[in-house]
Amino acid sequence: MSAPTALDTVEQLVRHRGGDLVELSHSIHAEPELAFAEHRSCAKAQTLVSERGFDITPAAAGLDTAFRADFGTGPLIVGICAEYDALPEIGHACGHNIIAASAVGAALALAEVADDLGLTVSLLGTPAEESGGGKALMLQAGTFDDVALAVMVHPGPTDIAGARSLALSEVTVGYRGKESHAAVAPHLGVNAADAVTVAQVAIGLLRQQLAPGQMVHGIVSEGGQAVNVIPGHATLQYAMRAIESESLRDLEGRMFACFAAGALAAGCEYDIDPAAPAYAELKPDQWLVDTCREEMRQLGRQPVSSDLEARLPLGSTDMGNVTQVLPGIHPVIGIDAGGATVHQRAFAAAAAGPSADRAVVDGAIMLARTVVQLAQTPNERDRVLAAQQRRAAAR
Repeated sequence: MSAPTALDTVEQLVRHRGGDLVELSHSIHAEPELAFAEHRSCAKAQTLVSERGFDITPAAAGLDTAFRADFGTGPLIVGICAEYDALPEIGHACGHNIIAASAVGAALALAEVADDLGLTVSLLGTPAEESGGGKALMLQAGTFDDVALAVMVHPGPTDIAGARSLALSEVTVGYRGKESHAAVAPHLGVNAADAVTVAQVAIGLLRQQLAPGQMVHGIVSEGGQAVNVIPGHATLQYAMRAIESESLRDLEGRMFACFAAGALAAGCEYDIDPAAPAYAELKPDQWLVDTCREEMRQLGRQPVSSDLEARLPLGSTDMGNVTQVLPGIHPVIGIDAGGATVHQRAFAAAAAGPSADRAVVDGAIMLARTVVQLAQTPNERDRVLAAQQRRAAAR
C-alpha cells in the first residue's frame, strides 16, 4: 500500500478531528458575542491549535479579540482567517461559528504537512467582521505583511467557489440642534429630527440616480426622547455599497451632500463619523478559485457556475481588503436553512444543524486541500511567494 499523499493526510486529519471541530462550532454558536467583544469565542478558537503546539500571539494588531497562531517554519506563509463575531439580537445568523471551526480544522490539518511542504501555517483570529473591520485594521497594522496567501470559507444558502462582494462604507451622522418646549416655545428650538427627515427625503430622491451596483440603507438610531420636547439631538446610521471602491467614493460624495442638506434646512450643526474602515470588494485569486471549485466537487457539492457567480446578490466583507493586497479566496459553503439566507433568524438556527456540521468539516477539507495543491504546484507557489516579496520590498 502506498504512503498517503499530503492531500490524503489533510483530509484524514480533518475527518479524525471532526467531532472536536463541530463541538467548537456549537460552543461558539451557543454564546454569541458582538464585534470587538468576542472574548469567549476568541479563546475557544485558540484552544485546539494551542494544544497542537501553535505559537499564539494574543491581541494581534492591538485588538483585544484578535490573535495569530503560527506553526512551522516554511517560507510559504498561509493565513487562514477565522471570524467569530455575531449579530445583535439574532446571534450567529451569518454562521461565523462555522467559519471559525473550519479555519481551525484547516490549520490543524496543514500543520500535519507543514514541514514536508515548506509551510508556515498562520491561523488568524479576525474580530468584528459584521461591524468594525477587524481584518482591515489588522492589515493596516501589518499582521498580514509576511502572509503569502489568505483563505477562509463562509456559509450561505449555496456553494460558491468564486464569491464576490460589494465595497462598503458605514457612517454615523449626528445632528445638533436646540431643545425647547414643543407647545410653549417651539420657535426657540432647532429641531434635529427635522434634519434627519430632510436628509432621508434627499436620499430617497437620490436613489433614482444611483449608478448600477450602488445601494444605500440606514436607520434612525436617535430621534428624540419626548413628544413635547423639540429634539436637540438626532442620529442617522447609513451603509453605502458599490460594485467597486471608486464607485463607492462617488456614492459617498453624493450621500454626504444629502446629510449636509438636512443640516442646512433645519439650521443644525452636524458631523459625519466613519463607523469603521471601508470594506473593499473581494478580488479572489482565480487559480485558487478554480482549485477550490474542484475540491468542492470532490466533496460531492455542486458549486454554481462561474458565469452565475457574477450575477448573484452580494454582501460585503473586510476579507475584500485582504484580497486587494494578497492572493486569497472567500468561498461560500452551502447549508440547508430551509430557504433562509444570512442575517435571518432561521439561518442562525440552521448554523448549528446537521448541514452546518457537515459544512464545518467540508470547509476545512477544501481549504486545506486547496492550499496543499498550491504548495505542490511550483509555478503557483513561486507566483505567490514572488508577490509577497514584492510587497515586502515596497514597504
